[in-house]
Amino acid sequence: MSSKDVLLIGAGRMGRSHAMAVRELGLSLAAVCDLRTEARDAMGEEFSIAPSARFAEAAAMLAAFPDPRLVVIATTANTHFDLVRAAVAAGAQAILCEKPMAASVDQCIGMVECCAQAGTRLGINHQMRFMPQYELVKTILDEGLLGRLGSMNVVAGSLGLAMNGSHYIEAFNFLTGAWPGWVSAHFTGEPINNPRGVEFFDQGGEFRFIADSGQRLNLIIGHDQGHGMTVTYAGEYGHIIIDELQGEAIVTARERAHRGAPMTRYGMPWERITHRFAPADNVQPTKRVLEALLKGENFPDGRTGLQIVRAVARCYDSAEQNSRKIAIETADANTGRVFPWA
Repeated sequence: MSSKDVLLIGAGRMGRSHAMAVRELGLSLAAVCDLRTEARDAMGEEFSIAPSARFAEAAAMLAAFPDPRLVVIATTANTHFDLVRAAVAAGAQAILCEKPMAASVDQCIGMVECCAQAGTRLGINHQMRFMPQYELVKTILDEGLLGRLGSMNVVAGSLGLAMNGSHYIEAFNFLTGAWPGWVSAHFTGEPINNPRGVEFFDQGGEFRFIADSGQRLNLIIGHDQGHGMTVTYAGEYGHIIIDELQGEAIVTARERAHRGAPMTRYGMPWERITHRFAPADNVQPTKRVLEALLKGENFPDGRTGLQIVRAVARCYDSAEQNSRKIAIETADANTGRVFPWA
């Protein structure tokens, strides 16, 4: 099998990050597809893709390069369902699709089922498990320094829930082993327009996800917050405070001799440790997702993407019911509702 059996659909900013990750893995792109001539030509020149292998339509590229080792889909969410099915039909062994996974829950289900029937690996580019700050937190939690994690609390600038906030749902699952079972949501301000087109928009606000274990994920990503990205993890014995932009983690935890004291004794003697980490770019985590996907080990798969889209979709249902706490998986959920996410 040739190392050039990698096909890229989408030559925008994220497409370029994927292309760089592919190159760093020692692979190369056989072909690129994008509706915009200038985008696919720029990608072709930078990554040595022959003019004859630069396509405007995915169908033509997949017909010219059947049975690819890997297809990377870096387009808007409304195209993912059709493109994944087309890649499967072309014999793709593995597919990495950008997030959000799709524009509806039903589309996600269809993508998972299609790939399962064909034996195609489907990965979704939720990268948190491969970012240094989350690996650090996972290590600290596994070592028991904080005891059992109670809550993960994100306070950040104005992030769209589907485009950026959804990453934290994956991180919550990575760190706790649990998926949210319930949600209460409140959108603030106007929808966030997307530069990809007026038909696309996302929303920020305040969102509370609760797992059956009782562990919570709180996202405070309102429209009127213009800076920063911090995450506080609160456990039985202490906190971890992560400044993602600064690359700093502060850990405070009860001294072990005082762990038996009641939770209400919040000022018991403690130890404090500061860690530094390199703020991650898009390329390195994407590279590790690709590497895991190709190995078939510990990658964010289609079922991960489905769980995340299901949770995000139910945020809209909760917000439309005056932020009522509702179950995420329930028979009356409108899984066919199509959202305008990019």
